[in-house]
Amino acid sequence: MRTEKSESLFARSQELIPGGVNSPVRAFRSVGGTPRFIARGEGSHIFDVDGNEYIDYVGSWGPLLLGHKPAPVIEAIREAIEGGTSFGAPTGRELEMAELIRQCVPSIEMVRLVNSGTEATMSAIRVARGFTGRERIVKFEGCYHGHVDSLLVKAGSGLATLGIADTAGVPESFAATTIAVPYNSLAAVEKAFALHGDKIAAVIVEPIAGNMGCVPPAPGFLEGLRELCDRHGALLILDEVMTGFRVSLGGAQQIYGIRPDMTTLGKILGGGLPLAAYGGRADVMRHIAPVGKIYQAGTLSGNPVTVSAGVAMLRYLIAHPEVYGIVEERTARLCASAPAGVTVNRVGSMFTWFFTPSPVTDYETAKRSATDRFRAFFHWMLERGVYLAPSQFEAGFVSAAHSAQDIERTIDAATQFFAAANDLK
Repeated sequence: MRTEKSESLFARSQELIPGGVNSPVRAFRSVGGTPRFIARGEGSHIFDVDGNEYIDYVGSWGPLLLGHKPAPVIEAIREAIEGGTSFGAPTGRELEMAELIRQCVPSIEMVRLVNSGTEATMSAIRVARGFTGRERIVKFEGCYHGHVDSLLVKAGSGLATLGIADTAGVPESFAATTIAVPYNSLAAVEKAFALHGDKIAAVIVEPIAGNMGCVPPAPGFLEGLRELCDRHGALLILDEVMTGFRVSLGGAQQIYGIRPDMTTLGKILGGGLPLAAYGGRADVMRHIAPVGKIYQAGTLSGNPVTVSAGVAMLRYLIAHPEVYGIVEERTARLCASAPAGVTVNRVGSMFTWFFTPSPVTDYETAKRSATDRFRAFFHWMLERGVYLAPSQFEAGFVSAAHSAQDIERTIDAATQFFAAANDLK
């Protein structure tokens, strides 16, 4: 496999861009080697600048449920661009998007559009604090809610990948407002409320963790969070930036029957373009400016091009619910092929193969994975045209564009790896 052009671009990039990339995990630091510079995508495949073709299980880190360049989304973008790229004024598309979100996620009675998942979670936290008059937030170790200062305490995603415990640049006073507890531990949350109950504004959680790898909630965990928040007057925020419209049309809250006070959305919401949202109970959302005193704004919020892409995406998913059955079947087939000694976590089309024989239920158990084995597996698969996330601690994603042949080819490559590894013992 030739990589000369990617190597050249990466060398040049490191002179101008920190680490040569604009988001840390892309740098391949935890797996080694040269990141592939991608030229284009089509369906379930991507093609790098050297002409190599890969079956893509990253899918832009989750948004591409329909695969690369889905016709309805591309057509909506073309049509929107003809009318202009940005106005900084309201458009009818924003209202249509809000209506579609409420149709899909009934707990969202009112919604505000923003540009990124980080912006959505940052804003939701501000609203929770303003609404309750409290300062502290409970989050879970290994859960990543964007690079918000106070939420980078024991976070997942790139921090887990790079082995960074807590980022520099965050004042201690910011970090002190966050209480980090183990994922899936109701006892730890109960203790936090016992100690700080009248100071906790909200509990924020990935209902299905995806940033320490895919880790589902334990039975009763989300229900317990709902009950504790109700008992202590705190808000429950479900961060569905990754899971929203991915695991079901109504997200994880539909699967588990949980009604949060607030929800953050992103990724699939934009159909592959940068779009996110936060919303929830109307009585909470009415505290946001201009009708309330909690300020949040954005020049490009509700951008007509990105919103058009998102509207096309949601319309398609509403009209074609069979998409979820397709990705469920294909992902289940892929995950069933994992050998003994590898723990597979999966919810819908989200999955992770953990290189540990032990169950993975939280950040501590995820960290028991043999990252050296994952590194070897990653490069084996890459050389055979299978593009996985370059980190043990990131979820993988299957799209509706993945064919049965894609899945079987991936299984064959993985089977060869484990057979070769056994031969070397």
